[in-house]
Amino acid sequence: MSLGDTLAGEGAGSGTAGHGLSLKRQLLLWLLLPQLVLWLVGGALAYRIALSYAEKGIDQSLTQSVRSLARQVKPIGSGLLIDFPRAAQDIMEQDPQDRVSYLVSSPPGSFLLGNGRLPEPPQRLSPVPGEPLLYNAVVDGKPMRVALLEVNYGEATSPQRLRVQVAKSLVVQRRLTTELVADMLAPLLLLGVLLSVLVYGGVSRGLLPLTRLQAQLGLRREQNVSALSPIEMTQAPQEVHALAQAVNQLLAAVRRSLGQEKRFLNDAAHQLRTPLAGLISQTELALAETDPQALHARLSKVLAGAQRSAHLVQQLLSLARNEAEVRLQTLDLAALAREVARDWTPRAMVAGVDLGYEGADSLGVQGEAMLLREAVSNLLDNALLYAGRGSVVTLRVRRLNQQAVLEVEDNGPGLAATELAHLFERFWRASELPGGCGLGLAIVAEIAQRHGGSASAQVVQPHGLRISLSLPVGSWDTAR
Repeated sequence: MSLGDTLAGEGAGSGTAGHGLSLKRQLLLWLLLPQLVLWLVGGALAYRIALSYAEKGIDQSLTQSVRSLARQVKPIGSGLLIDFPRAAQDIMEQDPQDRVSYLVSSPPGSFLLGNGRLPEPPQRLSPVPGEPLLYNAVVDGKPMRVALLEVNYGEATSPQRLRVQVAKSLVVQRRLTTELVADMLAPLLLLGVLLSVLVYGGVSRGLLPLTRLQAQLGLRREQNVSALSPIEMTQAPQEVHALAQAVNQLLAAVRRSLGQEKRFLNDAAHQLRTPLAGLISQTELALAETDPQALHARLSKVLAGAQRSAHLVQQLLSLARNEAEVRLQTLDLAALAREVARDWTPRAMVAGVDLGYEGADSLGVQGEAMLLREAVSNLLDNALLYAGRGSVVTLRVRRLNQQAVLEVEDNGPGLAATELAHLFERFWRASELPGGCGLGLAIVAEIAQRHGGSASAQVVQPHGLRISLSLPVGSWDTAR
């Protein structure tokens, strides 16, 4: 199964399994729900503000009315003259819904004139002579606003108190408030609907790049050849470009991994076919032998073929491992080279080769110790194998400008200048000597490339070969 099938399958599964709301629904929910809440809160606040202003208007009207009515009550001798024409009474009481009632009492609570059903003020409110007092009351089952004013009259030695009350129904006030709020919220509701349509369209348009991205991933089911090809997003927001770039990086990593696996399988199948065929042939011949000496010779060839096959498999695995990402850290290349040279000294002595080290005592590079150790080992293995008995092999580490150079030089037969171009190719061999498989120097070149460096080869005069590995100098060594 390709990565495109996996991603598309996961996308389809997540959409149908119901693990959560889609991104579009979440965006609409977070954009439209606050808008609805704000509309409701705004309506409540608008109603409260309109009601407050209406109450202020009623209070101002009632205050003026109660003062005017109090001025129409005049003391005469031991009585009171109420100059309140009948026509004014009819005007105040003609609208049954917006009824205005009044009450005159002296002393307070003793009915003189008006609507005797107007209630007393609450006990918590204490009227102050000359100052209007406003409070809410219920008269005949209807809410009303009442203004109360008490004044003193008569002689100073025996003052009397007069109470005047004027009440107005709140039904009309609340109806007007409701109509005012409705007139305000209706346009806002239309604007909210228009805004919701624009938000829906904007969210749908903004998510189109994600839809195109999903479509491109879905096409990989039908286009297996280009299943790992990069995603092209020419016109998309920055966030979608970042997502597409991350997916492209993932596709590139998978593409590299699959390429490495395919290359490894091809190399292994190609290179192991011949040794395995030889092993089978030698084994069949050994089974047919009756002479112990001939049988021993056949088995020796089988052992050599098995060792060559094992070495080939080890080199193939090493090559596949080196193609993965490396983790660089600062290390001392000179110390590492000397340590590897000491490990290879016993084999050099058996091969009759003089192995030595020269160069820097310490040189820092950015690298991975295991891979660099393998590169040096391959260089020494190649030199000991092909330089020949009696030759001299020198391992050298030196600094050249901002590069750390590791060299393995021998005075063996060397190579022709025309063969140097093929030296780092896979499975290319300049000699038919047993023991090699044509991968050692290819591994060295791959390791150098993974470390941001390079590998090269030069012919040494009068004869010999020098293979160099150049790596960037480490940060701590650069500060010197």
